[in-house]
Amino acid sequence: MKPTREEAWALLTEHTHNPSLIKHALAVEAAMRAYAAKYGEDEELWGIAGLIHDFDYEEHPEISLEHHPMAGVRILEEMGWPQEIIDAVKGHASYLNVPRETRMAKALFAVDELTGLIAACVLVRPDKDIANLQASSVRKKWKDKAFARGVNREEIERGAAELGVDLNEHIAFVIEALKPIAEELGLAGSKGETGQTD
Repeated sequence: MKPTREEAWALLTEHTHNPSLIKHALAVEAAMRAYAAKYGEDEELWGIAGLIHDFDYEEHPEISLEHHPMAGVRILEEMGWPQEIIDAVKGHASYLNVPRETRMAKALFAVDELTGLIAACVLVRPDKDIANLQASSVRKKWKDKAFARGVNREEIERGAAELGVDLNEHIAFVIEALKPIAEELGLAGSKGETGQTD
């Protein structure tokens, strides 16, 4: 079966109610669609992989073979979802040691943690607007280990390397990918405020 975006959204919202987790799913979807377009891949399929990669996390937040992401993987397998998506979902959990062999799997791993770091960088800005965020600002915050400490920077670096992209270019690319859905992500600032540049 090839799932539709509507089916993926229904699956996500059946299992995920936390607004922050929904925003994360939308951010990863947007980044995956952008990379699919860049590489001439199936944007819908890649976007769906991004949208559902953490759909089981709210119900199974522990990282283990019984919980995230394997609880979700089992559901996807029962539903007959494409193996490429299932493998990408497994591959984004580095503890499983599943080789990321497809470009989709590499892209999902590369953008997952980075979208969270970018969102955190936007939300500490006075204007809270991604339109004015530069990759250099993300790199400055990167060095502050106390900032967004839940974000695994090593995984972002490894993901960019596996995807074969320069880290700074990767950050800039994902920032651009998130801009069109900034309002949905809560990263569009307050209307009427003057923008701040770096």
